Amino acid sequence: MRFLVLADIDDLRWRGGTGRADAVLSCGDVADRVILEAAEAYGCRRVFAVKGNHDAFAPFPPPIVDLHLSAQVVEGITLGGFNGCWQYKPRGHYLYSQEEVERHLAAMPRVGLFLAHNSPRGVHDREDGVHLGFDAFAAYIHRARPRLLLHGHQHHAVETLVGETRVLGVHGHALIAVDAQEKKEDHRQND
Repeated sequence: MRFLVLADIDDLRWRGGTGRADAVLSCGDVADRVILEAAEAYGCRRVFAVKGNHDAFAPFPPPIVDLHLSAQVVEGITLGGFNGCWQYKPRGHYLYSQEEVERHLAAMPRVGLFLAHNSPRGVHDREDGVHLGFDAFAAYIHRARPRLLLHGHQHHAVETLVGETRVLGVHGHALIAVDAQEKKEDHRQND
């Protein structure tokens, strides 16, 4: 299955061109309008997303499916996700303490592809006091062993292997392919 992955796009219009994908995955900090325009440009009827720390506190419009703390099976691939980032300021939407994330993820089932705004702690962190990952994501990787964890927030495109889990940071957009057995992924990234 081929996914168009979006993260941290500041534009209010889709400027990423056209192509073909089976579904769009948004890692947050992308305007709903941009998500929908990207889906149209890539011929996707299926759209899944999580909210980022700069997203509006409102539900996603249809057909966008919110993956926060839920799981969906799409063509043999189980998708799940988590909104937001760590609480680096006193107020804002989708900001969580490390302890809150740990409590929320305690009951999260195993998924093959985990979609998040933030990274696991210690993986792709930027030591600037804002772009730090969640400890609970690292624990979830150890417990559930997803094949792929996709995230935004850190504003760089980078990939790291954590155990058997590929952690892919996206900034802008990327095309990835995942087989139904969730054993093979490849990717190309574009800002």
